Amino acid sequence: MRLHDLLGVAAQRRPDAVAVVDDGGPTSYGELAGLADRYAAGLRERGTGPGDRVVIWAGKTVETVALMQAVLRVGGIYVPVSPTNPASRVSLIAKDADAALVVTGPHQAADAGEITLAGRAVAEGPELLRDAADGTPPHDSAADDPAYILYTSGSTGTPKGVCISHRNALAFVGWATRTVGVGPGDRLSNHAPFNFDLSVFDLYAAFAAGASVHLVPAGSAYSPEQLTAFLRERRITVWYSVPSALTLMMRDGDLLRGGPPPDLRACIFAGEVFPLPDLARLRRAWPTVRFWNWYGPTETNVCTSYEVTELDVDVERPLPIGTASAGNEVRIVDPAGDGTGEIVVTGPTVMLGYWGRPPQQGAYHTGDLGRQDADGLLHYVGRRDQQVKVRGHRIELGEIENAIATLPGVEEVAVVACGDGLDRALHAFVVPASGVRLSSLDVRRWCAERLPSYMIIDRLHAVEALPRTANGKVDRRSLGSRPDLGGKS
Repeated sequence: MRLHDLLGVAAQRRPDAVAVVDDGGPTSYGELAGLADRYAAGLRERGTGPGDRVVIWAGKTVETVALMQAVLRVGGIYVPVSPTNPASRVSLIAKDADAALVVTGPHQAADAGEITLAGRAVAEGPELLRDAADGTPPHDSAADDPAYILYTSGSTGTPKGVCISHRNALAFVGWATRTVGVGPGDRLSNHAPFNFDLSVFDLYAAFAAGASVHLVPAGSAYSPEQLTAFLRERRITVWYSVPSALTLMMRDGDLLRGGPPPDLRACIFAGEVFPLPDLARLRRAWPTVRFWNWYGPTETNVCTSYEVTELDVDVERPLPIGTASAGNEVRIVDPAGDGTGEIVVTGPTVMLGYWGRPPQQGAYHTGDLGRQDADGLLHYVGRRDQQVKVRGHRIELGEIENAIATLPGVEEVAVVACGDGLDRALHAFVVPASGVRLSSLDVRRWCAERLPSYMIIDRLHAVEALPRTANGKVDRRSLGSRPDLGGKS
């Protein structure tokens, strides 16, 4: 079984059933499989084949889903990139992946010149559509062949690609489909962009079960009124998102008005901590809905799971991340013996490695700190490095700092994340060169040309010098604890 076989099997069994719904309306399994075959024919005509990396820089549409499936059918490796990424960052990703081709959506095509100048072949999606009448069967990929690469923020300032095999993805999808009980009658939401690992469940659990997946338009992803309307009007039965999306819908989208959505039976969240008071309100308002808290970095997808019950809303302890999932082994490495240590994962969902680097060997050390309680449940405690989560997005502060450091007139820069939940924000502390005045607009515009939108700073602070620790490192704890930042770092 390969990842793209899920669509193939569903198309054979339920060709007329709805597979994907986007702004253009519903697409059946038969239509989606046919579109994937046509794209695959176009990829073959361009010489794209087994092992080739194809960057897909496009929005959330049926066509993009079909393109990802087409790449798998020719034995390639798809690399989804959000349309919020500027061309300069797409060029970095394409170069790092040594991509054979960059496929753009209609809105990205105008900015593709920079990628072409960087030596990468570029094509608009429609250019690849060809007659698939030759009936070429999908490439017989091995289970441990790479299926896709998800690029995350890199601590050195360069994005790094998490390489996931067919076996990795199927181990997670199979477990998740069984755990949630996804069936042919379900309607799954897709809130996350395709380069975010939450989308793997949305798409492939739907295909595995022959269910339908409804793509949330990018422009609606953080519009609370539109999200609440989407949930109810599309009659979503399984919702999966970062907690901040649900919090936003509760606060500004009247999510709790009128009781639980009549069709919703499962609500899953991951990617960041769900503030317990908000979760308690939601759980009480939706007593008939099952809730799951899933945890795992992109390198493992989901490696622990915890089902939230009515007992959790009446306690003040932080919500557990639960127990190991999807056949993984999760343990706490606690050399100090104080009860808190690093979360370490071994098992079938652990990545092949970072693209272009040595393969992952043995257990994956997450860099997350955790502890285990008397009941054997795991609890997330925090990070031990500069990686942060802001509204569900994993961000290496070093990548933002490196981008700002190239702005003329910047002597030094440090970035910290402060606040909780929806109020979490990115603050840049900049030491300008003598006689230089930098505005927040200048820095934000500079970031927008080099980084995805979720990595653009929220506030700029011009300072004479950055505070230092005793060993000369930037004292980020001191910066993050400033009372004018509105929250802890």
